[in-house]
Amino acid sequence: MSADLHSDSVVADTHNDLLMAVTARPPHRWASFFRDRWLPQLREGGVNLQVLPVFIDDQYRPEGALRQTLRMIECAHVLAEGNADAVRLCLDGAQVDEALAEGRIALVLAMESMPGLDAAVELVPTLYRLGVRVASIAHWGRTALADGSGEDATGSRLTAAGVETLREMERLGMIFDISHLGASGVEHVLELASRPVMATHSSARALRDHHRNLTDDQIRAVTATGGVVCVNFLAAFLSEDPAEYTVDRLVDHIAHVASVGGIDHVGLGPDFVREVMHDVTPPCCEMDYGVDPFAALPGLSGPSGLPLVTDALLKHGFADEEIVKIIGGNVHRLFRAQLGRPA
Repeated sequence: MSADLHSDSVVADTHNDLLMAVTARPPHRWASFFRDRWLPQLREGGVNLQVLPVFIDDQYRPEGALRQTLRMIECAHVLAEGNADAVRLCLDGAQVDEALAEGRIALVLAMESMPGLDAAVELVPTLYRLGVRVASIAHWGRTALADGSGEDATGSRLTAAGVETLREMERLGMIFDISHLGASGVEHVLELASRPVMATHSSARALRDHHRNLTDDQIRAVTATGGVVCVNFLAAFLSEDPAEYTVDRLVDHIAHVASVGGIDHVGLGPDFVREVMHDVTPPCCEMDYGVDPFAALPGLSGPSGLPLVTDALLKHGFADEEIVKIIGGNVHRLFRAQLGRPA
């Protein structure tokens, strides 16, 4: 029953850093490495809508950030072109639907923070022309646009350039991602947003008091825009107790977001980084996050384990139609309505 439900549904993963691992290979191997290493995992997990974030590790900042941003965007295009039988890089909701109808995985390019742009808001349309359709404006620390959640003590809102970036993204049809943004910045965005926003990989702060998670008020505000909160699978964001690093604990967070924001506004943002962090040389992401990024839920260190989430949701008592929404239907609806649609 669960296998059929999972395989017959749109399964959307709104945050997998696989581009970091692919881009670490020589360019002539980008397409083949994706096909050999990542495509089988996505297929095994039933993923047919995959957001690909462009994350720039500290070793490239600040001088090489823009160059690495462009390399990763080019990598996404190359792996899509080299695997055109299996995937499609999608620019709008219609292309997502076409890819799904053709049995291909719909890929959507996203920016995580945009350090390569600094305050050059005039380059946001350039990113759009290159295929980026989802973006956040901060990671853990400070950027020219806003502070990340690691700087919550500053109480800072968006800078003038950050406000302009939000407006430009809405004009173009790019979806604004609040994951990683500081609390005051989230509040500022939600005051200004005229289109749906999303959290691509954020869990519930009511269940795990960590600055990377969203409060109930923030969850309600995101869903009030028509957006979706996609729950992060990273074990340390789900519980402080390693004994609770379980799929059931993940379902607790999903159920909480659904109870607060509504069943139509919750999705999956796994943040699969364990393999990437082991795979990238020199080691990526060596900043002090105060959590163990290598800790993973049993069976859920990568996309192949996603059917376990459907199983757990069924056991938790969610109805089939609710599960279809959670594992991808809600994100698909948002992308169909908003992706690449100019204001």
